Amino acid sequence: MEHVDVLIIGAGLSGVGAAAQVRTRLPGKSVLVLESRDAKGGTWDLFRYPGIRSDSDMFTFGYTWRPWQSDVALADGPLIREYIDTVAEEYDVDRLIRYRHRVTHAAWDSEQARWTVTASVGDPAAGETVTLTAGFLWSCAGYYQYEQGFQPTWPGMADFRGEIIHPQHWPDDLDYAGKRVVVVGSGATAVTLVPAMATGPGAAEHVTMLQRTPTYVINRGRHDPVARLLKKLRMPDRVVYRVARWANILQAVGFYKFSMRWPARAKALIRKGVVSQLPPDFAVDEHFAPPYNPWEQRLCFVPNNDLFKVLSDGDASVVTDTIETFTRDGLRLTSGRELAADVVVTATGFQMQLPFGGIDFVVDGEPMDLPSRLAYKALMLSGVPNLFFTLGYTNASWTLKADLVIDYVCRLLAHMGQHGYRTAVPEPDPTVERRPLMLLSSGYIQRSAHLLPGEGDRAPWRLDQNYLVDRRIIQRAPIDDGVLRFT
Repeated sequence: MEHVDVLIIGAGLSGVGAAAQVRTRLPGKSVLVLESRDAKGGTWDLFRYPGIRSDSDMFTFGYTWRPWQSDVALADGPLIREYIDTVAEEYDVDRLIRYRHRVTHAAWDSEQARWTVTASVGDPAAGETVTLTAGFLWSCAGYYQYEQGFQPTWPGMADFRGEIIHPQHWPDDLDYAGKRVVVVGSGATAVTLVPAMATGPGAAEHVTMLQRTPTYVINRGRHDPVARLLKKLRMPDRVVYRVARWANILQAVGFYKFSMRWPARAKALIRKGVVSQLPPDFAVDEHFAPPYNPWEQRLCFVPNNDLFKVLSDGDASVVTDTIETFTRDGLRLTSGRELAADVVVTATGFQMQLPFGGIDFVVDGEPMDLPSRLAYKALMLSGVPNLFFTLGYTNASWTLKADLVIDYVCRLLAHMGQHGYRTAVPEPDPTVERRPLMLLSSGYIQRSAHLLPGEGDRAPWRLDQNYLVDRRIIQRAPIDDGVLRFT
């Protein structure tokens, strides 16, 4: 049976980064990456809808150790795929990836100090599987199901004569030129789709964003002003990246803390920005004033006011209402209003699964009950040896957290090697008060909250969703902290 030191699940942004750094920093460790799909890139290969882009700046979305070399802050999906491909090539990660390998079962044996992992190979219906063992298992599989997004069911859908599309599975041959499009949703996907479908070659006749609840929307320039200035001064790329990265980190952390402490002021500031970009008679409070405080759900960022421009020009519109039923020619809303549509795009979110979804975990013969566990530093689980997971931030760039996890795992493995340890397990503290792992009120989180592990009321069982604090807890704190038990 094949054995590797570190087995990584997932070849997206997190998995490629993890493999690259383990290879570089721990050259004596064997590494293998199992990817369920037939290509690397994760989200950035799966999603192909119009306008797909990052909603975090690329200076924090890129890896710490591999500078983003453009001054483009909000990059399009193809550029991000290219970045991941380049990193995989530069760090020789491609040869470590086995595609169409979906992990289905993982069993830990304390006597042997190893995981035994089973994966289906190719088409699951064919029944082909492979089994291998690993000293350490690291899940970098993201937090949502790739197979299916969240698709609500509404009355009358079968009667609709047009097309119903979910952005997670965008058809390559979809032609919406000159058609009436309704995008259902108000999150990052919806605010990206609306301007992309309303402008340019092949644009729709009109795009309507139909939202049940508004979202906070903030404009930011597509190009980073700090990076652009430093490039004009001919500063080295690494200097540009480092300075721009820290400028964006401090700005993001500062605004998050400001929003938490003074939510009314944050709401007023966001509203002022929206009002400045829309016509005087636009119903801002109806369509862009959510009934919750900033950061109770994620904020949406739009590059160069693109959403506000199509709304101002009349190429798109916003309707805040709920669907009563589909009709043959569109949608009837609860208010009685009718929306004509040839294409309805249901940008209604994800099916959340965290990095463990679809895998049956067993620890020393006992099924692992995930909701009963506490997350240690939000990267390991109480009572589960040699298992790591990468779960990015919900209020900042995903990769900021992924980089911290990568650094920690590499330091932990080096520490264990130096001391001859085979296992590391976080020991639960009975005095720690249990809290939800993710506090956002977003639907995709609330639908799955009962399936998630918890966190504690203090470090290292609790993280603040604050990169500056987490950097100290994860990156600076000693590995042997009295909570991890080594054998």
